[in-house]
Amino acid sequence: MANKKAGGTAGLDPFRIGDWVIYIILGILAVLCLIPLANVIAISFSHTAAAEAGDVGFWPVRFTLASYKRILEDKIFFSAFGISTFRTVVATALSMVITFLMAYPLSREKKEFPMRGVYVWYLIVTMLFNGGLIPTYLVVVHIGLKNSLLALIIPYLVSSFNTILLVNFFRNLPREMHEAASIDGAGPWTILLKVFVPLSTPVAATLILFSVLWHWNDYFSGMIYIDNVQRQPLMTYIRSLTLEMNFDQLSADELVKRAEIGSLTYNSAKIVVAMVPMLVIYPFLQKYFVNGIMIGSVKG
Repeated sequence: MANKKAGGTAGLDPFRIGDWVIYIILGILAVLCLIPLANVIAISFSHTAAAEAGDVGFWPVRFTLASYKRILEDKIFFSAFGISTFRTVVATALSMVITFLMAYPLSREKKEFPMRGVYVWYLIVTMLFNGGLIPTYLVVVHIGLKNSLLALIIPYLVSSFNTILLVNFFRNLPREMHEAASIDGAGPWTILLKVFVPLSTPVAATLILFSVLWHWNDYFSGMIYIDNVQRQPLMTYIRSLTLEMNFDQLSADELVKRAEIGSLTYNSAKIVVAMVPMLVIYPFLQKYFVNGIMIGSVKG
C-alpha cells in the first residue's frame, strides 16, 4: 500500500502541471493578440459599407481588392516604403558596428581600460536623463540635417541599453579565450572580429531585431524632422495620409469604384502592407531573442 501510495504521488509532477498551466495561459494571450490583427486584415479586404457599419469580424464581407489596388497606384506610398527600408537597413548596420566598437573596450578589465567605469556610468546616466525633444530638434536643425534622411538615422545610432546588453555578454565570455588569443599575438581588432563577433550571434540577432522594429515603426521623427511628404518614412506617411475625394468631379463609374474604398478599409490595407516586412523578418530572428536577452542581461 505504501508503495502504491508513493507511486501515485510520484506520478503527479507539480512542475509539469505548472508548465501546462503556463502554456495554456500563453496560448490564450497569443490568441487574444491575433484577434485584432485578423480583424484588420478582414476589414482591408471588405467593402467599405460593411466595414463602416461594423459588420466585419474575422472574415471579409463582400470581398474586394479595391484598397490594395489603390495602394498600388499610390507612388508616394512606395516611395515612403523605400525610404523606410533604406533607413532601417542603413541605421541598423551602422548601429551594430558602433555598438560592437563601444561594447568591446567597455567589457575589458579596469587595468586594461582605466576609464571604463566613467564611460559605463555615462551610458547609464543617458538612459535616465536626456536633453529633451526641443534641444535635440535644435541640434539637428543647427547641423543641417533637417529634411534629410540622415536626420532619421544619425540621432538614433547609439542605444545605451543595447550597448550595456552587449557589454554584459562580452564579460560573460571566458576570459581564457581573450588571454589565449593575446598570447598567440592577436591584437584588439583581431580578437574582436575573429573571436567575439562570431560568438555573439544570439545577442547580435536580438539587437538587430530591436533596431529593425524601432526604425521601421517609428513615425514621430519623420513628423518633426521631415517637412516634405515625399521624403517621409512609411509610418509617418501612413499616419498623415487621408483620402481626398472630390465627388463632384467624378464620373458615375469612378463614383462606383470609389464607393468600394473608405478610410477604414484603406487604412487597414496600408497597415497590412506595412506589417509584411516585419512578419517576414521576425521568424528568422525570434529563435535568438530569448537566448540573447538572457545571456546579455546577466552581469559578469
